[in-house]
Amino acid sequence: MDHVMDLKCVVCGKEYAPDDIEYICPDHDNDGIVDVRYDYDFIKSRISKEKLAENRDYSIWRYKPLLPVLPEAKVPPLSIGWTPLYDAPRLARQLQLKHLWVKDDGRLPTASFKDRASAIAVVKAQEKGAEIITTASTGNAAAALSGICASVGQRNVIFVPESAPPAKIAQLLVYDSTVMLIKGSYDDAFELCLEAAAEYGWYNRNTGYNPYMTEGKKTASYEICEQLDWNAPDVIFVSVGDGCIIGGLHKGLKDLLALGWIDHMPRLIGVQAEGSNYMFEAWQNGENILTKAPVSGITVADSISAGLPRDRIKALAAVTETNGAYVCISDDEILNAIPTLARGVGVFAEPAGAAAYAGLVKAVAEGLVRADERIVVLNTGNGLKDIKSTMTSVTMAGSSPYHIEPDLEVLKQTIQSNRIL
Repeated sequence: MDHVMDLKCVVCGKEYAPDDIEYICPDHDNDGIVDVRYDYDFIKSRISKEKLAENRDYSIWRYKPLLPVLPEAKVPPLSIGWTPLYDAPRLARQLQLKHLWVKDDGRLPTASFKDRASAIAVVKAQEKGAEIITTASTGNAAAALSGICASVGQRNVIFVPESAPPAKIAQLLVYDSTVMLIKGSYDDAFELCLEAAAEYGWYNRNTGYNPYMTEGKKTASYEICEQLDWNAPDVIFVSVGDGCIIGGLHKGLKDLLALGWIDHMPRLIGVQAEGSNYMFEAWQNGENILTKAPVSGITVADSISAGLPRDRIKALAAVTETNGAYVCISDDEILNAIPTLARGVGVFAEPAGAAAYAGLVKAVAEGLVRADERIVVLNTGNGLKDIKSTMTSVTMAGSSPYHIEPDLEVLKQTIQSNRIL
């Protein structure tokens, strides 16, 4: 990979050739996450905005020269990337904003943002001839890896908390993964996955451990900017659990600035649930994220449940280096955002995805954004992932079906008595 310059430890700054280490800087146990660094001059000779405009491959692989894979690498057949970016004028008016878009990554093959990273994991694992890939997840990363592995016939072992939503567990089983339901938290599943991967020699996809997952997630930044004709937004809102997504968005934006494809760095605003607000607390209080103790990680938004965010160094840098912020919201605010987002722009989000919009609502109330700023909200997962939470959310919104006999007169009476239509 001539375009990959080195791997740099984000803790101590030590630099490694790409083949010197597989995942992390060995000087910091499992916390030595590294950053993949590129030769941008070399990349400029391989890709340009003009070449992209002629490229009919509308997937993350349109950006292959900016990804840490071999040019000749065989990629999974599923269509991953280039999710829609919807203009949301009605939501904007509700919040007294002028420019608002919603990017819907619930439209990806396994219905979550995590397909972006898992596609890279499968390619990297097959580069190494790995027989088995493994990951720990609250559900979405697992489903993403499971589905993409199924598309290429790759064996995999998945570790998820047994409390994961049934729809996400069903995805794992239908794709024929080997599933370990852990009697504990996501953090427990993560630790066991690390131990198992080391014991059996499995390729480890875990976020905040495998540096190439950031590289898959950064493709969302490329798409947002390209879909806006390379006029980068002013602010991007995204929910934060382990921290890899917001770190990936930051990495993608840095790439685009280095290439000269955008002219400013958008502010990144991370949104966390009150029960899983490690990054919010660390940012607000100026705490040392290498020594800060875990939080409970308990929230209705299972996809952003993380007592100890594994990619916390990159997640903090994404906010501090872009003059962004973290906002903290309640579970009720998250649930209220599900029908609001669906009714305002037609995007059906799971709790973690709706959390980003709930964060925007709070940011507007707190004066963190201006009315004239160009704002993007990123939905990271489809609402069908968690029907139980969706039903709670619509009940809170006062919505319920009418149970009637199949009779026109009964229908008329129901419409009249309830003042429908």
